[in-house]
Amino acid sequence: MTARQTMSARFFRRLLLLSLLLLLAAPTLAWNAAGHRLSALIAWERLEAPTRDAVAALLRQHPDYERWQLRANGADPDLTAFLEASTWPDDIRHDKRFYTADREEPTSTQPGFPDMERRLSWHYVDRPLGPSENLLPSPGLIDRQLVALAQTVGDRKAKLSARAYALPWLIHLVGDAHQPLHAASRYGPDGQSDHGGNKVTISNPLHSPSSSTNLHRYWDDLPGPPWLNGQGLQSAAIALVGHFAPAAVTATSEQWIDESWRIASEYAYPPVIGGVPTITAEFHESSLAIAKRRVTEAGYRLAELLRQLLR
Repeated sequence: MTARQTMSARFFRRLLLLSLLLLLAAPTLAWNAAGHRLSALIAWERLEAPTRDAVAALLRQHPDYERWQLRANGADPDLTAFLEASTWPDDIRHDKRFYTADREEPTSTQPGFPDMERRLSWHYVDRPLGPSENLLPSPGLIDRQLVALAQTVGDRKAKLSARAYALPWLIHLVGDAHQPLHAASRYGPDGQSDHGGNKVTISNPLHSPSSSTNLHRYWDDLPGPPWLNGQGLQSAAIALVGHFAPAAVTATSEQWIDESWRIASEYAYPPVIGGVPTITAEFHESSLAIAKRRVTEAGYRLAELLRQLLR
C-alpha cells in the first residue's frame, strides 16, 4: 500500500468513527421511521375517500411536498406524501435548512414555512414516575401541541400554509404520544429527569451488534427497522391490524398520553441485573407486544381524528 493509500484509509476510518460517535450521541426523539409509517399507513387505509382527498390537498400545499415525492418515488403521490409527512418532524433534525433553538443560530426562513425551528420540545412531555416533589419542570409540549395543531388543521378560516405546516406535525405527534417514554421520565434526587430513558444505559444481550444502548432508543426501534417501507411496510401493517382490533378509538390526546404514562410506570423500565438495566427475553417479549399495540392504536386514532377535523 502506498503512503497516499495509507493516508486515505486512515482518513476514512476516522470519518467512519466520527459518524458513529455522532450517531450514538444524537438524542432519540420518537418511534423510528418504521413506527410512524406503520401508524400512518394504518390510518390511511381506514380513511374514506373524501377525508383522504382533504388530507392530500393540504399536504400538496406543504413546502416540502415535492421533496417528499422525489425522495420516496411512490406509485400513489397522495399516500407517498402522507407517509413522508409522518416522519418529516424527525427528518428535519438532520436538515441544515433548520436550526435547534438555544443551540444554533436561526437560519433563513424558507418560503411556506413560519420559521425554520426544529421544535424538539414538541415531541414529548416528561411526566414524573414516582415522587414528584421538587422536580424541575419538563420543557416538553406534546400535550399542548396536539391540541393546538388539531385546532389549526381543522380550522377552515386559518391560512392554508398554516394548516399545511401543522398537518405533518399532527400526524407525527399522534404517533409520539403513543410511545410510553414520550410521556414519562424517572427523576433523580437532584430533580433531574432521565429524559424519557435517554439517559438510561441498558444492556441488551438479545441484540449482539449493539448490546449497549439507551432505553429510549430501545423502545423507539421495537416497531421494526427504520428502513421498513414498500411491500414490507404493507405486510407489517396488515399483520398489526389483523392482530389488534380497534378499541377506544375516540379517546382524547390527553388520554393517549395518560395511557403512555401508565404503561411506562409499569412496563417501560427493564430489571436491573448486576447493577445494569438489562433486556431479558421476558421483558423484550412484553415490550414488543406493547409497542406493536401502541403503533396500531395510534393509526386507528389518527384516522378518527382526521375524519373529525376534515370531514
